[in-house]
Amino acid sequence: MATKVYIVYYSTYGHVERLAKEIKKGAESVEGVEAKLWQVPETLSDEILSKMGGPPKSDVPIITPNELVEADGILFGFPTRFGMMAAQFKAFIDSTGGLWRTQALAGKPAGIFYSTGSQGGGQETTPLTAITQLTHHGMIFVPIGYTFGAGMFEMGEIKGGSPYGAGTYAGDGSRQPSDLELAQAFHQGKYIAGITKKLKTSAA
Repeated sequence: MATKVYIVYYSTYGHVERLAKEIKKGAESVEGVEAKLWQVPETLSDEILSKMGGPPKSDVPIITPNELVEADGILFGFPTRFGMMAAQFKAFIDSTGGLWRTQALAGKPAGIFYSTGSQGGGQETTPLTAITQLTHHGMIFVPIGYTFGAGMFEMGEIKGGSPYGAGTYAGDGSRQPSDLELAQAFHQGKYIAGITKKLKTSAA
């Protein structure tokens, strides 16, 4: 039976979605792993999003809380708002109370990826504060540490991400994830998919 890895994200301007797609590629590079992209529900109206300059949402399906249970491992992605996860993603997490009561997600490995507007905008505080959500669900947080190797020490160009997970800088919104940031996202998908597969196999 295939190992199921879900990449669940919220993206306003497409930066987090771009990382999510690369994470999916990385996860699927592990034999026996099936990866699927999911979006969380939008809480803003189309009118407000239009005024914000946000592009139309992609056709990636919207997830419901109970569908999280089907995954063997999950990667959660979101943009930063004042150093923490965006309200849209927090609203989705808040809707998982039923799963928390039954600890339906306990023991599942989970990773985090994110986007910030600037270098001091939350590349570490965002995942750090998000870990509390995983803790209450009893999930196993899987950081990438420094397994990305030399890419973690790149100083010649601006690079998002940290030992917590893959990341990118959006700047004023015009900057898109760099090749190095995308490579880190691919690595994270592959790395966490491999760990998820090992945990599922050992539990069988």
